[in-house]
Amino acid sequence: MTFKKSKSFALELDQNDPLMSYRELFYYPKNGNGENVLYLCGNSLGLQPKSVRSFVEQELNVWEKDGVLGQHGRWEKFHEKLINNSARLVGANPSEVVVMNALTVNINLLLISFYQPSRTRHKILIEKGAFPSDQYAVESQIKLHGFDPKESLIELAPKRGESTLRTEDMVEKIEEIGGELATIIMGGVNYYTGQAFDMEAVTKAGKSVDAFVGFDLAHAAGNIKLDLHDWNVDFAAWCTYKYLCAGPGAPSGIFVNEIHHNWTGPRLAGWWGQNKQTRFEMGPDFDPILTAEGWQISNAPVLGMTPLLASMEIYDEVGMDKIRDKSEKMTGYMEFLLQKNLSEVTIMTPNDPIQRGCQLSLVVPGGKSIFESIFDRGVVCDWREPNVIRIAPHPLYNRYSEIYEFVQILMQTVRGQ
Repeated sequence: MTFKKSKSFALELDQNDPLMSYRELFYYPKNGNGENVLYLCGNSLGLQPKSVRSFVEQELNVWEKDGVLGQHGRWEKFHEKLINNSARLVGANPSEVVVMNALTVNINLLLISFYQPSRTRHKILIEKGAFPSDQYAVESQIKLHGFDPKESLIELAPKRGESTLRTEDMVEKIEEIGGELATIIMGGVNYYTGQAFDMEAVTKAGKSVDAFVGFDLAHAAGNIKLDLHDWNVDFAAWCTYKYLCAGPGAPSGIFVNEIHHNWTGPRLAGWWGQNKQTRFEMGPDFDPILTAEGWQISNAPVLGMTPLLASMEIYDEVGMDKIRDKSEKMTGYMEFLLQKNLSEVTIMTPNDPIQRGCQLSLVVPGGKSIFESIFDRGVVCDWREPNVIRIAPHPLYNRYSEIYEFVQILMQTVRGQ
């Protein structure tokens, strides 16, 4: 598409946006004067769907009127309401997904199963600059097995002078480690650079050396198209409070490929992973559900899951194809405006739309002082040390005219206007 620099062009994009009406389904933050802020922080916390309140009130009413009786026939199976839509979201079979716990809890639970180091095969591969929680989880798992992270943790780094990874270098490194590689766990989209990795290529390379392959999809779920089953990924986890708009601390989803559903290896077990036919017999022997549900430990946090039900209803109605189409157009438009108006700004995120989500990471002269100044002017975005401002519009509620306005504010701030 050919973009133009004018504000009228931004308004034209809004008028022709097939998702324009979905903005009205979300509460939009306002400043002290009652004016809308520019909320460009979808990669940190998505906005609240207006339907959330009625969804939550419904469960509160059940609790109020029925007490523990709400458990039978309703809350006992509550997590099952999120199985089919979660499967569609990440490209999985329904048996391969379940929503439970928080993200890093799930990563640790999955690594108990899918990181099984031996004396000769003990290395685990992540991207350098992974989200710190991933780094902490991986290092703790290595130590748990009695290995030294200095020997067992391999971090993929970009080439000198570059800020993002090349797929061919990732594949080459995997092949180089070969039989020493136990597990790969990478972000689907790197939180810092906004780079979307070629998960299919990484998985294929990992499988070729008999390593388990998994992904932290915190910045990928609801952001880019996923086909975890067809890519033959072993395991994955994602949060739901970013692009999926399920609210602060909302529970996480997991994926476990169906090839592992007859799992006899290690896992941390709990009663909610127990065979549903015998769960309430309270027997001493663990007989796991032969789906991803077998990795559950505790029963569903009903009030935490309820906002996700509201959000997933919207996602199901729109579909990831339309969300992704607008995402690529929004980041392309923002990139165009920045390049035309602000040569002082460096865009760290790849310029190939296939290699990024709905985020541009900007290195801006003046760094944090610029970030603080644009915040004072009503821009809600994200600062990451040492020098990056992350801008993440959301296709369901952000407008092209907001992208235009953001670039104007940034331009004025950088140039001291």
